Amino acid sequence: MNTPAHLIFGIAAFGKPDRPATLWAATLGALAPDLSLYLMGAVSLYLLRIPPNVVFGELYYSDAWQTVFAIDNSAILWGGLLAWALWRRHAVLTAFAGAGLLHIALDFPLHHDDGRAHFWPLTNWIFESPVSYWDARRHAGIVGPIEGAASLILGLWAGWRIRHWGWRAALAILLFLQLGITSIWFRMLF
Repeated sequence: MNTPAHLIFGIAAFGKPDRPATLWAATLGALAPDLSLYLMGAVSLYLLRIPPNVVFGELYYSDAWQTVFAIDNSAILWGGLLAWALWRRHAVLTAFAGAGLLHIALDFPLHHDDGRAHFWPLTNWIFESPVSYWDARRHAGIVGPIEGAASLILGLWAGWRIRHWGWRAALAILLFLQLGITSIWFRMLF
């Protein structure tokens, strides 16, 4: 899934309007599994001036990058953190870990040849889904609009629940970004 959708889903699922810290935690948890890609990609592209085809065609699939992705996308680690947070009844950590685990659960069926080792450290196996959220050859023209519609519904629902204008503005920005991405998939379909 696209990162704005992950943030919307995480906020909607784990943010509690009466506990602002859980909104921040859900947002950060939903972002965390993608953060390493953004950081390593930005450093490679903009500081080291490595061409995009090398960054996304070679470095992305390198053992070093895949090791980082295996750690921050491990359902085992995120699930353990969520279990501990639930056991300790820690609402903020539950929101963080829950949103991170939701991110991973939603990514798992939507990556074909660019998936992550979601069961690290038990195994480095990577599921190759027949469906992709971005690859038109793997049904992205169908997945994209579904992702956009779900994001719209969850974003509006979260905005209705969350009364703070700042959070509503943040959700509106995320919806704008996600629906912009979705419009690309609609153009591919029709």
